[in-house]
Amino acid sequence: MQPPCVLTVAGSDSGGGAGIQADLKTFMMQGCYGLSAITALTAQNTRAVTAIEAPSPGFVAAQLRAVLDDFPIRAAKTGMLFSAPIIEAVADALADKDFPLVVDPVCVAQSGARLLLPEAVAALIARILPLADLLTPNRHEAELLAGMAINSPAEARTAAVRLLALGAKAVLLKGGHFEASGDPGRALVTDLLVTGQGLVREYVRPHVPTRNTHGTGCTLSAAIAAHLARGKALPEAVEAGRDYLQEALLAAYDLGRGDGPVNHLAPYLRLLGEA
Repeated sequence: MQPPCVLTVAGSDSGGGAGIQADLKTFMMQGCYGLSAITALTAQNTRAVTAIEAPSPGFVAAQLRAVLDDFPIRAAKTGMLFSAPIIEAVADALADKDFPLVVDPVCVAQSGARLLLPEAVAALIARILPLADLLTPNRHEAELLAGMAINSPAEARTAAVRLLALGAKAVLLKGGHFEASGDPGRALVTDLLVTGQGLVREYVRPHVPTRNTHGTGCTLSAAIAAHLARGKALPEAVEAGRDYLQEALLAAYDLGRGDGPVNHLAPYLRLLGEA
């Protein structure tokens, strides 16, 4: 039996915690075969992004043609797209896709570096959001794309509806960048799923008190894409993706001198009795 093929269109993280490195590890841990098209090369570690080099849009398009022409892709995700010309190349290549696309609208690195040029925001909204079967913004990304502040659950729902109006078929507004609710000893994080079919669902999980959260957004979107490729319906794929991220967060590595990466191998190490 062949594994489902899942494509990531994203940037490379030399520190290994985010970007295509996180995506490919996540795909493998969900039993999928990972493919990639690299949109940017980042010189990055747990503390900072020190340099970015972007390939030509033509080379991004060539990578996409190579994998789309040969592999039976079951799902895909986008991450860092960096510039308007690269966004145009990606949108053109995926315009006729016959598989679900998860869009992680990466704008700023955890260290604060800008991963999407300001002039590329309009292109992301116009060309990529209409292709998204699921959009997975954090609070700051949702505020930027929806054009509004989000300070309450009601405003989060309003922002999600605005993002649906921009073309996304469903929105998962992640709660990791909000203050965790509940008592300090039982703090909770809530992610909000809203679909164009009227489904509204909240996913609540315990807050993990760790600074080692590098790559969480990439990991979650990749895990959801992988579970969509394996045939799960969207709500169940989101649930499975969140379960995987939670385990990876609980076992996160304290590597480097900044915000360390989540542990993509956590479920495997648990089975080996080494978690």
